[in-house]
Amino acid sequence: MAPLPPLLLLPLLGASVSRLLSRLHGLGSSAAAAMSTARTLKSVDYEVFGRVQGVCFRMYTEDEAKKMGVVGWVKNTRQGTVKGQVQGPEDKVNSMKTWLSKIGSPSSRIDRADFSNEKTISQLEYTNFSVKY
Repeated sequence: MAPLPPLLLLPLLGASVSRLLSRLHGLGSSAAAAMSTARTLKSVDYEVFGRVQGVCFRMYTEDEAKKMGVVGWVKNTRQGTVKGQVQGPEDKVNSMKTWLSKIGSPSSRIDRADFSNEKTISQLEYTNFSVKY
């Protein structure tokens, strides 16, 4: 017996195709929402407290920011903290906030990270991520 042409199989698969299309449509809307979030640009200032100087925190922050695809800057303060600003897609800025508050450089000890001036921006103010002195 010859195989049925694909178009003749559609009535046999009707319910399954309908369910599949329904699921794909649902995924489309959540994917669209995720894409929308990824396109929203955010800016946030941060200050990290703990043992964050003398442990290559700035260097690791710069490396991590470049890996994540965010821009901004980082610097040591006279008070023994690290300050800076991160800008980029909202999801990447949120990932960087997590890194700054929970991970840091291997030898650091993060007591807390404060985030302020978080806002939506229309365009990036920096072209890369750098260490300020």
